[in-house]
Amino acid sequence: MKTSKSYAADKRRLLTRLRRIEGQARGLARMVEEDRYCIDIMQQIASMRAAADAVALILLRDHLDGCVREAVHDGAGSEKIDEVVEAVRRYSRS
Repeated sequence: MKTSKSYAADKRRLLTRLRRIEGQARGLARMVEEDRYCIDIMQQIASMRAAADAVALILLRDHLDGCVREAVHDGAGSEKIDEVVEAVRRYSRS
């Protein structure tokens, strides 16, 4: 099995997106501190959630293309597929 993470090619892109989300979270805290309008804060929360969902989709795609594809090739696909289904189930409940 390979030692690098399946998201290695997207690592820089993922970190850029995650840093942007971090900035959005700080901006939300500032909005609350400044007593900004509730709907404006909620809109920013929706934007942050969408950004987090985009990161999750990149990771899922990379995992399927890398780890799962390799596990299927090595004959261990069933457990990796179960792992992905469970991860998606947990993610969809959040």
